[in-house]
Amino acid sequence: MSPRSGSFGIVAAAAAVLAFGTSLLSPVGPAAADPADPAEPAKETPRLSREGRWLVDQHGRIVLVHGQNLVWKHDPYVPPDSPEGFTAADAEWLAEHGFNGARIGTLWAGVTPDAPGKVDEGYLDDWQRVIDLLADQGIWMQYDFHQDMWHETYGGEGVPDWAAKRPWPYNLHPPVKISFPATYLTPELATVYDDFWANKDGVQDGWAAAWGAVAERWGDQPYSMGYDLINEPWAGQEWLSCPITGCKSSYRDEFQPAYERATAAIRESDPDGIVWYESQLLANQVPNSSFGPANDDQVGYSWHSYCPFGYLDSQGIPIGVSGCKDYDETHNTKALEQAETMGATNLMSEFGATDNTELLAIDTASADDHFTSWMHWAYKHWDDPTTADGRQGMFADDADLSTVKQEKLRTLVRTYPQATAGTPVDLSFDPETGAFSYTYEPDASIDEPTEIYVSPLHYPSGADVAVEGGRVVGEREHHRILVEADGTDPVTVTID
Repeated sequence: MSPRSGSFGIVAAAAAVLAFGTSLLSPVGPAAADPADPAEPAKETPRLSREGRWLVDQHGRIVLVHGQNLVWKHDPYVPPDSPEGFTAADAEWLAEHGFNGARIGTLWAGVTPDAPGKVDEGYLDDWQRVIDLLADQGIWMQYDFHQDMWHETYGGEGVPDWAAKRPWPYNLHPPVKISFPATYLTPELATVYDDFWANKDGVQDGWAAAWGAVAERWGDQPYSMGYDLINEPWAGQEWLSCPITGCKSSYRDEFQPAYERATAAIRESDPDGIVWYESQLLANQVPNSSFGPANDDQVGYSWHSYCPFGYLDSQGIPIGVSGCKDYDETHNTKALEQAETMGATNLMSEFGATDNTELLAIDTASADDHFTSWMHWAYKHWDDPTTADGRQGMFADDADLSTVKQEKLRTLVRTYPQATAGTPVDLSFDPETGAFSYTYEPDASIDEPTEIYVSPLHYPSGADVAVEGGRVVGEREHHRILVEADGTDPVTVTID
């Protein structure tokens, strides 16, 4: 179960100069050309798609995403154009620190707030402002119908008022509203989710139609990585048995048919965008996930990793988080197995929600071991109403980027391959020392070079780069070096 969920001036100065040595200061060859150069041929719209287990870009390169969650959970469900919300400075900050992905909370409550099928174009316009800022920085975006405990009626958020009519006989008395996440355990909220899965009063149809509207607006949006259909779904009355049985019948009879309905609505406007399925909420959701083969070849498995030892630590029970290594190993392995069964790629779309950097280091190292893309929870706290731990954002003050939590930043900002012209083989990074090693098998059919983000935080005197089986051919903005293979043998890049 999700637990929810030196100074910036020094960081900026370090980011301004990244000395790789004289051989890297002069771009070499066509791969180093300015991507904005009008002499360059027009490129296909940048979007991510699924090939096998991988996310791939428009050039066929395998992409790893290190991103942040951007979910504003209060009406109007979109961050304002202000320092405490999201501005061009935030988008630049993300790219500068190597965060090339964002899971953005384009909530159902905002898309069709008044009636099923009645789209609030103004809400989509408000998100378009943020989307344009992210796209300008080359940041991949996943659209997220985020919900927690369904609606404000129950202390949560996510669905429009018209989809939150209280069921009988519970509507005969005031709703039970307990702190997050305890309200999930109430009979009324379990009934609400059961009614949704059963499409009672056509509520599920309205949800699918809202996804159709999102796809109609953003089906051709540059830097899209698809649609996360519902955040942390609840199984309803079956929840008591889920930790034991895995609730296989819920996946077969409720979750997957609903996701297929939403996918059909999306496909009317977007035939190729990735549609992301999420597991039910309860602990061990990933090991117990029971999706069957998807009936679409552009599907992803979106999963969350919140080690229970980390949750206990957040509640002031300091038992240590070393046991989270086994937890993370299991979750990454099982996520790959579930994705393979589905015929999907996979993404750890939430983890973190803590300032415990030991746990964050465990999470990110395990992700590297399995080439798992991730979205950290969360970029900013944004007065999150459904959280068991207030220590989840990157900043002490959401309105002031100079208040970034330095130790947390150093743990999450990692040297890593953002796009690989071939197939990853081995990846490691030590956030304490900056030692980085990456091996991949090159694909000669891909014209674009491999791009590696080199963390400006970990090499204060400049980064020493060595390449075996290839060479560095240039640099791009935001601390990315470009690597090309010399032939068909594996390429190994080491940086320290």
